[in-house]
Amino acid sequence: MFILKRQDVEISSIQHPKKDQQIPILTYQGQTFRLISVFNASQEEEAKAFWRDLTDNQGKACVLLEEPERYSVWGKIRLEQLASEGEAAASSSTVSPAYIKACLLMLQAVYIDVEDLLGGRQAGLFQKDIAEVFKQWHFPQGETPDAVKYLLTMDPLNAAQIPPWQEHHLNTLLQELHRLGKAYFGNTTFVERTIDTLQDLSGSDRVQFQAWLNQSPLGKLWH
Repeated sequence: MFILKRQDVEISSIQHPKKDQQIPILTYQGQTFRLISVFNASQEEEAKAFWRDLTDNQGKACVLLEEPERYSVWGKIRLEQLASEGEAAASSSTVSPAYIKACLLMLQAVYIDVEDLLGGRQAGLFQKDIAEVFKQWHFPQGETPDAVKYLLTMDPLNAAQIPPWQEHHLNTLLQELHRLGKAYFGNTTFVERTIDTLQDLSGSDRVQFQAWLNQSPLGKLWH
């Protein structure tokens, strides 16, 4: 559809009808959109490729919001549909728990890499950087220092509960995790080590997650 500027739109949030979380909502000329994915300012080409894939290849009604510090992709939604149908209306944003577990494994792998190769001080800084990402983008169960510490040290495969993240949370986490890894190590050698940790998943979960990752523009970052 369109590439929009911040002054063109209104951004607010609404309470999810069935979950204790806020849903970011963009309004443009009477139409409403919900957040799908966020990119850094330096990722203009990736953001446009992601947006074009959704609109041209998947036929989704989406807008790309261009801001000085970031790009974000939003998908069209009817608020009355969200309110009346609850989970069904959010189905396009819900993901398999296996995907959340996979992303947690990748997050922990980079964190352990930083600690092992760069030391405890850098690991502490990495933890603060991830905490800022979670706070800025309102990750459920990730907005306090204790919550972040738990997510970095828990066992995703055997935890009684995993955070109720949606697809836009996973997209944002994987983008930011790659950015931080590259910043801390100065190269992308961490990618292979991070992907290796997915061997801990069951075979079917690993195949499903890697298929999801590969069909996304994010897959290019994690090869």
